[in-house]
Amino acid sequence: MTKLVLYGMDPSPPVRACLLTLKALELPYEYVEVNLAAGEHRNPEFLKKNPQGTVPLLEDNGALIYDSHAICGYLVDKYSKSDELYPRDLVKRAAVNQRLYFDASIIFMSLRNVSAAFFHKGITVVPKEKTDLIHEALALTETFLADKPYIVGSTLTIADFCCAATVSSLPAVVDIDPQRYPKITAWLARLGQLPYFEEGNGVGVKKYITMMRNYLTDIQV
Repeated sequence: MTKLVLYGMDPSPPVRACLLTLKALELPYEYVEVNLAAGEHRNPEFLKKNPQGTVPLLEDNGALIYDSHAICGYLVDKYSKSDELYPRDLVKRAAVNQRLYFDASIIFMSLRNVSAAFFHKGITVVPKEKTDLIHEALALTETFLADKPYIVGSTLTIADFCCAATVSSLPAVVDIDPQRYPKITAWLARLGQLPYFEEGNGVGVKKYITMMRNYLTDIQV
């Protein structure tokens, strides 16, 4: 039987996107916690598997895949009985890919600008230009949702898992005002009704928000 091993840590948004995909596909897997604070991601053994020294990392019978977006797409392509979560139709897949790249380059980077400054340099002050970037990412997410229930339209896809794992983490820095972002608020509530969403994302996001809010001393908005 195929043995899937996911290396990660619950507070990480990219790791949570992979957990959501695994749970949506009902795939058995082993979860190996990597303690980034202790530098386990820099151990030679881990770097041999992932030279970037990042989580998540998926191991599938010797195949090694890293980057959450690549992992989520790989899991659906290889193991799903349908292509609903990651359509094979080129136009539909392009739309999903656009949202995946949007998450990687815009939403997640707006959050990483804050978290990396803290974790790598101990900076606990968040200047307004960084919170502005987060609000820009939220405004674009609100626009993409438009009048549709999901981030790429009427159907749940891995883009929802990736984007929601990051967006739900943004309250670590700024609150998501339901008056300002009603579509995002409704979207996250809708995803929250999925039977695996709390376990796959909710537990870890609470850890992440609590951790960051405890350390950040001055958030300028």
